Amino acid sequence: MHPAVVALNISEAFENFLFGTSLLEWAGVFTGILCVWLAARNIIWNWPIAIVSVIIYIFIFFETRLYADMGLQFYFLLMNIYGWYFWSRRRGNASAEQPITSMTNHEWLFCAGATVFFTFVLGTLLYRHTDASFPYLDSFCTAVSFVAQIFLARRAMQNWLIWIFVDLIYIGLYISKGLYPTAMMYALYVYIAARGYLEWKKIYLEQREQIN
Repeated sequence: MHPAVVALNISEAFENFLFGTSLLEWAGVFTGILCVWLAARNIIWNWPIAIVSVIIYIFIFFETRLYADMGLQFYFLLMNIYGWYFWSRRRGNASAEQPITSMTNHEWLFCAGATVFFTFVLGTLLYRHTDASFPYLDSFCTAVSFVAQIFLARRAMQNWLIWIFVDLIYIGLYISKGLYPTAMMYALYVYIAARGYLEWKKIYLEQREQIN
């Protein structure tokens, strides 16, 4: 292919990416990145921004027929309210935050069991009763995100490892649906989640030193 044609195709693809993406999706990307970055920095204001982000993505996922992800946003909405409340509570004295914790073997078993159960049940419902795209894959990602959000709200440091795993899958899923800015956002989520895990692990170890 002639270099001029290649350059033209690249230019058209860039214009479609930049101008073909709705303002609603750009708003979702911005608030989504901001809330995850704040959570990784252990800053409580991630929760109200996350509430705005999930409301935006309810509409985005409805339009793209990712119904499991759309339903997940309603769950995220409730968990964000709970997380905001839980992080706001003080332990012992007025200045003591809820501590960062480490997941137990029983909690990991809960993650595995809940993921298998919700993937099968939700995937089957979507496959049989809707025109959902990728019903079982979408449901698997939804189930993993379900448990990850629980442990983010409960301040377990391994929540970030679960997010890294599912975000890598989401990148491919959103590319297949043409949600390129959202796919880029999830690629950035992987980096932020990795940094978040290291930051939370550092705080967790400092907490243990103070106890000992």
